[in-house]
Amino acid sequence: VQVLRNAGEEVTLTVSFLKRAPAFLKLPLNEDCACAPSDQSSGTSSPLCDSGLHLNYHPNNTDTLSCSSWPTSPGLRWEKRWCDLRLIPLLHSRFSQYLPGSDLCRQNAFQVIAVDGVCSGIIQCLSAEDCIDWLQAIASNISNLTKHNIKKINRNFPVNQQIVYMGWTEEREQDSLQDRMYTPKFLALRGSSLYKFMAPPVTTWDWTRAEKTFSVYEIMCKILKDSDLLDRRKHCFGVQSESGEDLYFSVELESDLTLWEKSFQTATFLEVERIQCKTYACVLESHLMGLTIDFGMGFVCFDAATK
Repeated sequence: VQVLRNAGEEVTLTVSFLKRAPAFLKLPLNEDCACAPSDQSSGTSSPLCDSGLHLNYHPNNTDTLSCSSWPTSPGLRWEKRWCDLRLIPLLHSRFSQYLPGSDLCRQNAFQVIAVDGVCSGIIQCLSAEDCIDWLQAIASNISNLTKHNIKKINRNFPVNQQIVYMGWTEEREQDSLQDRMYTPKFLALRGSSLYKFMAPPVTTWDWTRAEKTFSVYEIMCKILKDSDLLDRRKHCFGVQSESGEDLYFSVELESDLTLWEKSFQTATFLEVERIQCKTYACVLESHLMGLTIDFGMGFVCFDAATK
């Protein structure tokens, strides 16, 4: 460095070609080869080689690479060892093709975020086909892990409190002045309720701290068609609560949307089958009335003042 500092404004570098370099970079394994690593028994690779390549000794191995003009050395071979730069547990993790909080989709790229917030960074694929293959594979693994986890959790819950669905979605903010258009939310269908969490519930206590809870038999769910979409996100559904509140959710894949629809229908059916009968207060022509919905006997509307 000091020499360069004192060399003036112009510096001339002379580069010479090392004839042994090409053979060296091809990783010859013969111990008599002058371009082979000097310490072949150490199990380490040449500093000029990829750090994932290691020289291992296998007594029964005769399938080795070598310079064409040199005899091979039995028992030695180069092996590729994958180095784990980052490990992301897929249970309760989520992935997204969209820029965080927006409806802008990355082109052939996505990222995976673990439940503790550790992120894979942007994973860029060579083609749309490669990208969808990766997304489907990751989604399948997450789904299998979630199903297995649900089975374990359900062992501790009574029949009327069984979990039917758990998974990540992104909720569209109703306030247009928000910096983020979408916020990750974790939805769960358990027993008679739809739970909305900021993070997946891990303990029994977590289930009591849901951001919002809705009765599944008092809300409506609608899978949105292209004409109903509010922005560029493709796979969306809406939930309307008994109070008239409209919630708008987005998922990543069409298979995620299908799974949600099937799970919601299952949860609603199981709960309606369990309760069988429900009475609601209502008003008819300024009179306080009662409406009983009985799936065994039928529907009855009566004057609440006389009954």
